[in-house]
Amino acid sequence: MQRRQFLSTVAAAGALCAQPGFAQGKPPAGPVKILVGFSAGGGTDILARIIANKLNTLWGIPVIVENKPGAAGLIAAAEVAKAPADGNTLMMGHINALGIAPALNPKLGFSPERDFAAIALVGQTPQVLVASPKSSTSMQGLLAALKKKSGEVSFGSSGTGSAQHLALALFEQTAGVSALHIPYKGASNVMTDLLGGQIDYAFEGMTTASPFIKGGKVRALAQTGTKRVKAFPDVPTVAEQGYPGFNASIWFGLVGPARMPAEVVARINADVNRILAMADVVSKLEEFGAEDGGGTPQRFEAFMRDERAKWANLIQSRGIRVDA
Repeated sequence: MQRRQFLSTVAAAGALCAQPGFAQGKPPAGPVKILVGFSAGGGTDILARIIANKLNTLWGIPVIVENKPGAAGLIAAAEVAKAPADGNTLMMGHINALGIAPALNPKLGFSPERDFAAIALVGQTPQVLVASPKSSTSMQGLLAALKKKSGEVSFGSSGTGSAQHLALALFEQTAGVSALHIPYKGASNVMTDLLGGQIDYAFEGMTTASPFIKGGKVRALAQTGTKRVKAFPDVPTVAEQGYPGFNASIWFGLVGPARMPAEVVARINADVNRILAMADVVSKLEEFGAEDGGGTPQRFEAFMRDERAKWANLIQSRGIRVDA
């Protein structure tokens, strides 16, 4: 779906929801907490706080973000899967726990298919390949370093099995190189060490990396989507730089425990769609390269199902394994 078409659809949905008598269902009784499986300051955290602040205003009840970092988002996901299905405990779902982890960790302790209620896709954003101040700032320089020092050039990620880790693994496979993977507990930790030169490079979500790129603190070598986003028209994709078909985007969406009341899911979905159509939110999402959010819970559920199949095929073909 093109960005303009999506915004028109969401704006129309928001206008419809505002009409008297439109059955939105009931909001949660509150207070509501939105769990984030990563440290404060990362992309998932930023988007969760945008949604939480707006829901707080719309509902007139406390809506807070609670960070539960660790295990590439699995700790937070396991907690939400077991929470009461009343809508008071939600999660800013992420590609890691709900898209990639099922194929990497057969013994998750929860089922992405059975233990969560899809509410709304918030957005998709490319990852961006960023270099520390001391590292080469061109793709050619990076490739030369990887070939000269095979297995020594360091790449940080938000954890073993994270979207950033798999973007690196896909890049290694596609380019025929080997790097040193260093896992962290969250994106903000990765960026701290990248700025300090403790690691050389990272594939990181554009939501997280944007302020550092625009502030000139790190250099963007490439973005991982199928096309350049509006926020960074001068940063070429990996595909453009000799690797056609390369695509490793990150996505975010609101979920809750399975068996949430249908009217609660409907109300939250309607209000998230309304939020995504707000001018200040649209501007913020475009700044981070986040696109194509919104729509029905069914749309988000089908999207996650397709993502799980996609990453399972890649993981199986590459023989990727991590400890559960």
